[in-house]
Amino acid sequence: MKSVKHHSKLTQTLLQSLAFFLIFLVSFSTYSQDVDEARQKEGKKLFKSLCASCHKLDKKLIGPALGGVEERRENDWLKAWIKDNAALRASGDKDAIAIFEEYKGSNMTAFPQLTDKNIDDILYYTTVGEITKPGDVSVVPGEQKESAPKWILYILAAAIIVAFLIIGSLLKTISELKGAPKTPGLLGQAAELWEGIKKNTFLHVLFVIFGVLMIAYVLFGTLFKVGVDQGYQPVQPIAFSHKVHAGDNKIDCQYCHSSAKHSKHSGIPSVNVCMNCHKNISEVADGLQVEHNDEMLGKAELDKEIAKIYDAAGWDADKLEYTGKTKPVKWIRVHNLPDFAYFNHSQHVTVGGVKCQKCHGPVEEMDEVKQHSPLTMGWCIDCHKETKVDLKGNEYYAKIHKELAKKYGVEQVTIAQLGGKECGKCHY
Repeated sequence: MKSVKHHSKLTQTLLQSLAFFLIFLVSFSTYSQDVDEARQKEGKKLFKSLCASCHKLDKKLIGPALGGVEERRENDWLKAWIKDNAALRASGDKDAIAIFEEYKGSNMTAFPQLTDKNIDDILYYTTVGEITKPGDVSVVPGEQKESAPKWILYILAAAIIVAFLIIGSLLKTISELKGAPKTPGLLGQAAELWEGIKKNTFLHVLFVIFGVLMIAYVLFGTLFKVGVDQGYQPVQPIAFSHKVHAGDNKIDCQYCHSSAKHSKHSGIPSVNVCMNCHKNISEVADGLQVEHNDEMLGKAELDKEIAKIYDAAGWDADKLEYTGKTKPVKWIRVHNLPDFAYFNHSQHVTVGGVKCQKCHGPVEEMDEVKQHSPLTMGWCIDCHKETKVDLKGNEYYAKIHKELAKKYGVEQVTIAQLGGKECGKCHY
């Protein structure tokens, strides 16, 4: 009798292949579950708050790249270095001294407050890195927003047609009651209406007056819109997002536009202001998207925009030093008042306490800034009628008046005492 295992070699081969495939799936699943997400999350949190200003996982920043650092250094040595690297150097550790000399004597901040568990969590994050979960949905670049429904226009058009039909029917009925012969169809009704209009002098005068008024209305309405650029949104040379900076990161408007507090103009921030932060921030967060020129820019595109800032500032991101070769950023002006209109930012921002959003709209929600308000004289006058600024009780004015009174040795300053010279700096 033959052995059963020799009955079918094909069946045996299939069973062995299936078993191997199941073992592979189990081992792959076990490997994928080896990452402790809670520990990775805690390590990432500590890394971002304590280490990210000087280190990255994949490349050198101010300090070396820390990805896989546990493969290069022992755990105990790393803990000693992180808690107090100066003490480690003082002990004569050759590796610690070599790193210190490699980075030209730059002292690393010590973190004695960190426990061994904290450091282990940070090192665990540098080993496993970011966890990419399947099924993450991203916004499709260039995806257009849903347009407004068109059924409203169809309803209005249908209502106008029905109204004309009703008017025509009424005119036809009136003509028939007066003894006029019946005219079949819409063409007959239209002919009757046109004949009536041609014979009625009053309607001629009425149409002429109505036409003149409509032409004047359209003409003056068009002229009044000259120079009114409400909604103007130019494409800037760098995809700078106010939504990310002023909205997500809560950067105060006057950090960049510092002149608004004490000058007529709000000022265009120099690229050096950008470098205050971006000297250490060479790339954006994963998943960040910014709308620019009707396109959605992702991380790869936005990192190139930061590179434009480096190019303008003359900053070499690899050598971490300035080259001295600078270029101007040719920003396009958004808000522009006529030359005859005098506007002082400091009077409104410092004295009046007016928020930037009052005139410029919710810039913290805009990727690309646009002119939110019409900025017409009538718009300004309406605002001045509604806003009551108490100059006598204003702290800023009170301080100025007190300093002037002390300067001129009087109890209370007046225009007569100062001759208008000092007053003209604030009062126009």
